Amino acid sequence: MASTLGTASPQRASRTSRWAGPGLIAPFAIFYVIFLVGPLIYTFIAGFFNGSLLKTGMGDWVGFTNYGDVLADSEFWRTLGHTLWFTVLTTIPLVLMALVLAILADRFVRGRWFIRFAFFAPYVIPSAAISLIFLWGILADQTGPAFEVVQWFGITPPSWLGDPNWAMYSIAGVTVWWTLGFNFVLYIAALQEIPRDVHEASAIDGAGPWQRIRHIVVPMLARTTVLVVVLQIVASLKVFDQIYMITGGGPDGSTRPTLQLIVDTGFTDGRTGYASVVSLFLFLVILAFSLVWFAVARRNQKES
Repeated sequence: MASTLGTASPQRASRTSRWAGPGLIAPFAIFYVIFLVGPLIYTFIAGFFNGSLLKTGMGDWVGFTNYGDVLADSEFWRTLGHTLWFTVLTTIPLVLMALVLAILADRFVRGRWFIRFAFFAPYVIPSAAISLIFLWGILADQTGPAFEVVQWFGITPPSWLGDPNWAMYSIAGVTVWWTLGFNFVLYIAALQEIPRDVHEASAIDGAGPWQRIRHIVVPMLARTTVLVVVLQIVASLKVFDQIYMITGGGPDGSTRPTLQLIVDTGFTDGRTGYASVVSLFLFLVILAFSLVWFAVARRNQKES
């Protein structure tokens, strides 16, 4: 009997350990399939039908008609251009400014907690509140602080949100101020992982502050920079909230992003099949940017 129990127990333990991994990952896998993979497959299938919110079912089969209509739609390419331009306007300053400010803040010994709080605080403010602050306050024509500051220098202020030449720059500036804290915190956390012994050894070897930043800090933050860039590109390509609430895509559609085109087409016009195709194309653009950046970053790491 003892021998039987002795041989059964290891077998039972082996079976338990074999299912431990799948059991732990099962909740996330179920969530991933239901809320991510499932909607993606449905979006792909819905693109082959002329579905509508005004009637039940998938609609009539139209094949690749929706795909051809989207590719031939000038408004789709226009909104995609707005989205890409917004991504450029926000990604570059949000990465560089976060890196520089994090390096500077890391050098403070006293009051470091207040500096971190001051930079991160705007990020926790809801997008609706941020939009109203800048729409009716800071960027308001004639009465806003930005309007008055420019007048102090003897320059005629533009209509920050009413001029098509300035609206996108204004929204990009709002976004940079609002979301800078997230990247800032990521860099602060990465800076704390750099051993102090490395800084002390380089200082003993005669390296100045700028040389330490250039040859030690920045290279050791390479992985964090890759993460920050990818996250920022994805977030900027999905821009919707602040543009919709501040300008509504105007003036004259000069700030309308692709995600707003999806909302207008799918929920306002009720053309779910067409909106599904636009959503799929935007997903492919985001996926392509992410894969290309990861490939370039991995190649650079291997070479270094």
